[in-house]
Amino acid sequence: MKMILEQYLQREILEKLIWIIVLLTLILTSHRFVDYLEDAAAGRLPGELLLSVLTTKMLAVIPRLLPVAVFLSVILALTRLSGDREIVIMRVAGLGIGFKIRSVCKISLIYAAVVAIMAFGVSPWAENEVQQLRLRAQRESDISGITPGRFKEFSDGDRVVYVDEMTADAQTMQGVFLQVRDSGRVSLLTSNAASFKVEQQSGSRYIVFANGRRYLLPREGGGYQITSYRRYGQLIDAGNVGAASRRLEGAPTLELLRGAGPEHSAELQWRLAYVIASLLLPLLGIIITRFSFGANRYLALLIAVSIYFIYSNLLSISRTLTIQEALPPWLGLSGVHLGLAVLMLVLYRQQQKAFRGAARADAAMTGAAQ
Repeated sequence: MKMILEQYLQREILEKLIWIIVLLTLILTSHRFVDYLEDAAAGRLPGELLLSVLTTKMLAVIPRLLPVAVFLSVILALTRLSGDREIVIMRVAGLGIGFKIRSVCKISLIYAAVVAIMAFGVSPWAENEVQQLRLRAQRESDISGITPGRFKEFSDGDRVVYVDEMTADAQTMQGVFLQVRDSGRVSLLTSNAASFKVEQQSGSRYIVFANGRRYLLPREGGGYQITSYRRYGQLIDAGNVGAASRRLEGAPTLELLRGAGPEHSAELQWRLAYVIASLLLPLLGIIITRFSFGANRYLALLIAVSIYFIYSNLLSISRTLTIQEALPPWLGLSGVHLGLAVLMLVLYRQQQKAFRGAARADAAMTGAAQ
């Protein structure tokens, strides 16, 4: 009997879990698809790479959905069973909170193992693939935006490129002219050939010239400075601050373990947070559904979502503070997990006191009636 009820409870949770994962994936996919479609329409993402980037990006972000999915599935399943009085039947049969914890833990342990594989293996690989596809798209959009015989502006007009012709593979420019405005100075570069290069770590874009000359125009008076070169790189667009963190998101876990910087520790703890959350949140779901919310059976879901957003935001803040070295790496995100565990313990003890008080009151009323 106990085994049958355990399988029934687990099946109820798994059914809800599958539907929630599918729903959240569809919502996130549609949102990402619209963003990438805008990039493709603006020429920042080649159309043939759109589906590849979208599919790979979804593999990278799925671990973010998994903890909240199992949390909501436990809440919905237990709320439904409580509303249909099936939880009461289980309690009468002698299956209390210990039974629910054991049943849910068997699911969450297997689920956490899957989340660990996704967070430490699949997701970093997928994120790295997305970055490579983005770099390829950036190079292709740079080249495709240049038409032989026409001027092309970069950096709000501070960089102007002119190309005589392109090679057959459209990867190298020939007969190149570049005008650069920087701090009031103007420099001109001419070259027989040039190609674009994107620095992966920073996201900065360069034009690398071969066999040419650089003319530096003076600010006031003086003569021109003429320099001949065999190879010269000129910055076109500077990268942004988030490029380094995006690179770490795609770094293999072994690389993070070997790294000694606070950013390596923060990224490693961020991945581990998905696994820990997949273990803690289902237990929190059991505790929340034990409270009586009267006729409003879905109030537990609203409270659960609120707690999850607070928990998730605190993890994100702790990650940022760890990277900035405002928090020691040994503490990092663990303080947030510990805080959630303490909250769960406090709520559980309050419930146990309330249940014991209610049991004593019922016993006193029964004794008085006799």
